[in-house]
Parts: sequence; C-alpha cells; structure tokens
Amino acid sequence: MIMRILGEGQYEIAAEHMDRLNELDTGVQSAAEAGDETAFATALSALLDAVRSLGTPLPDEEITPSDLVLPDEDTSLTQVRELLSEEGLIPG
Repeated sequence: MIMRILGEGQYEIAAEHMDRLNELDTGVQSAAEAGDETAFATALSALLDAVRSLGTPLPDEEITPSDLVLPDEDTSLTQVRELLSEEGLIPG
C-alpha cells in the first residue's frame, strides 16, 4: 500500500504492518470523537511516526498514485474529523 503524508511524501507500507497502523488509527479516531486535543495530537503523531518508521520512502521524482492520504501533524482535530470514516483514516 502506498501512503502519502500531506506535505511530506509517500511511503510504501508492507501488508504485515497494517494491523499496527490500524491500532494507531483507532487511537486517532477515539481521540477525535472524544474531542480530546492533547490525545489527538499524540495519537496522530504516533500514527505518522509509525508510517515513517515502518514504511519505505518513495523517491520524490517517482510519481505513484497514493492508496491513502494522511494529514500532516499540523492538521487540526476539526479537519481530521472531516476525513474520518467509520473505519478511521485507514480502512480495514
């Protein structure tokens, strides 16, 4: 799966890492639903850090469609709420 972090770049994520990313995504969704800004910022940061550490960065010059686009760390709770589906930011 190819994930893009807005304003940063794309990462190729192996299927074996999706369960971990979905766990972190659940934390983002829970904090957003609760309106807890502090927990939200912490959870979003943890999710993005995991994408960076588990994923393989794609070269900027390589143009590949993203399967999923994640907000950057400066995205507000209100903005992320608009992006959330019943499955969070990451389906599955």
